[in-house]
Amino acid sequence: MGGFSYSMKLGLSAAGMAIVVGVILGALAALKRGKLLDKIIQVVTTALVSMPSFVIATLLLIIFALRLGWAPTMATQPGGMVLPALSLSLYPMAYITRLERSAMLDVLGQDYIRTARAKGLKNTRVIFKHALKNSMGPVITYAGPMMAYILTGSMVVENIFSVPGLGRLFVNSMLRTDYMMIMGVTIFLAVMIIMMNFIADVLYKVLDPRINLG
Repeated sequence: MGGFSYSMKLGLSAAGMAIVVGVILGALAALKRGKLLDKIIQVVTTALVSMPSFVIATLLLIIFALRLGWAPTMATQPGGMVLPALSLSLYPMAYITRLERSAMLDVLGQDYIRTARAKGLKNTRVIFKHALKNSMGPVITYAGPMMAYILTGSMVVENIFSVPGLGRLFVNSMLRTDYMMIMGVTIFLAVMIIMMNFIADVLYKVLDPRINLG
């Protein structure tokens, strides 16, 4: 499928932004628990979680493309994939931030963290080598469903930004009642979702060897 390259580029960009930014913000919120930064992050992530991707995409298009002119309105133009990827990444980024914050707070309260600090290890080493690594479990678990959300949510976003990907192809097929194309795209997306969930399970096993996939 010719649109797969566009959808894959869009999905990987959105997933990468969501995971990296979400983990960083979640860790910062946990380390600054109860302080101003933590409260700001919680308010912003709560707002983003409550907004569907097509609402975010429409707002970004109106503000940054039509009003300010900072980005093109169509994805085929230079730099046109920035707004679609950002639209798809904000919801999972906010959700990952909340997951990472909760997991990091739980890990920071464990005995081995207190033991590592009592041994005189630097705080940065305790955070990056022990706390951050052991708090990534929920994020990895969410990575599979997150890809499913990005692949299905991109259908509307691709139409808003005129991305010639699978999502736009799927919507156009429904409008034309092209049942063969609808079935083909559905099966293809289902296979991709299964593969993403499998990869997430394997990564979870690598992260925590105690997990038994059998």
